Amino acid sequence: MYFPQFLVGMSATTIVVAIWAYMEAGSIWTAFGWAVFAMVVLQVGYVGLVVRLIVRRSEAEDAGTVPVDRTSPLMFRDL
Repeated sequence: MYFPQFLVGMSATTIVVAIWAYMEAGSIWTAFGWAVFAMVVLQVGYVGLVVRLIVRRSEAEDAGTVPVDRTSPLMFRDL
C-alpha cells in the first residue's frame, strides 16, 4: 500500500466520520473528537500492516524463500 493512497483514503474517511458525528451529535467538538479518533485508529492500523509486511519479509528471508515483487523496478537486479 502506498502512503499517498492511504493519506487520501484516511482524509476522506475522516471527513465522512466528522460530518456523520456532527449530524448525529450537533456539536463541532464531538465531531472533532470522533475525527481525531478515526485518524488515530487508521494510523495504528497502517503501522500494524507495515510491521506485518516487514516481519513476513524477514521470516521469508530466514526460511530462504523471499517472495518476488513483480511490480518493483529493481526486479531484474539479480540477473
